[in-house]
Amino acid sequence: MDAKAHWEAVYRTKPPTEVSWYQEQPALSLRLIQQSASDRDAPILNVGAGVSVLQQALVTVGYTDLTAIDISGTALEAAQAAWGDGANKVRWIEGDILDVGLPEAHFGLWHDRAVFHFLIEVEAREAYLRQLRHALRPGGHVILATFAEDGPSKCSGLEVQRYSTASLSDELGADFDPVDAHQEEHRTPGGSTQRFQYLVCRRR
Repeated sequence: MDAKAHWEAVYRTKPPTEVSWYQEQPALSLRLIQQSASDRDAPILNVGAGVSVLQQALVTVGYTDLTAIDISGTALEAAQAAWGDGANKVRWIEGDILDVGLPEAHFGLWHDRAVFHFLIEVEAREAYLRQLRHALRPGGHVILATFAEDGPSKCSGLEVQRYSTASLSDELGADFDPVDAHQEEHRTPGGSTQRFQYLVCRRR
């Protein structure tokens, strides 16, 4: 099963609030975005948006230029349906972040909670980073969140790559200066705990 088929199946068989990565309040992501993008008109890309309520939270605090991308059209449809008319305040893109068309040097902030750690092959990570360098403007910020070194080794039946602050920074490379880092213990809807590693970097 390819990646798109896998995620379509996940979102067709589980209610949005029952997937393990669901957050009722994406507090840490919201705080890091507000710290990194003080301009409320800054173009923000949320990678792997799924059914996250982060878009609603960003609109609530005044952000006006939001793009959400996910490989699963089912997830994006569910997110928009749950939001109602407010969903019109966001550009929704169904596509694979590894090859979807993105505007050059456009985004002031790139946010990804739990897509990058699924890229266990070097070629996939290289494709992701090419997209990041293409679409993020100089001086823009990237917020990457993955499973931490002591986090789960699998998610949704798929193997993941776990990271520390240092290893995430190494993946991003010399074009990005680390600004901030945090760990978060995420409580899943099923009651288990997953440790996430967050890294904030500024593009030179």
